[in-house]
Amino acid sequence: MTMAITNHSSPPQSPSTKTVRLEYATQLGLKGWLRNRRDGSVEALFSGDSDNVQEMEQRCRRGPPDAMVTGFQVFPSTDDPGTGFQRKATV
Repeated sequence: MTMAITNHSSPPQSPSTKTVRLEYATQLGLKGWLRNRRDGSVEALFSGDSDNVQEMEQRCRRGPPDAMVTGFQVFPSTDDPGTGFQRKATV
């Protein structure tokens, strides 16, 4: 199962918070990527076991400590998730 997720959180999170999310994705055995957007949102592509992708989706809906998730969009994707999980540069 592959899902693309856009998470609008306020305030923008520090790089260490995103590292925690990356660790979650790695712990769940997911492939894909995560990146910040200049508008303060976070964009991600998660691919892997359906239950693990859904677990990651729930973790993103909650957001990290000290963040307020104000919007969340999930949609199927045919993008190539790659062979591991990476943090992409801000766009």
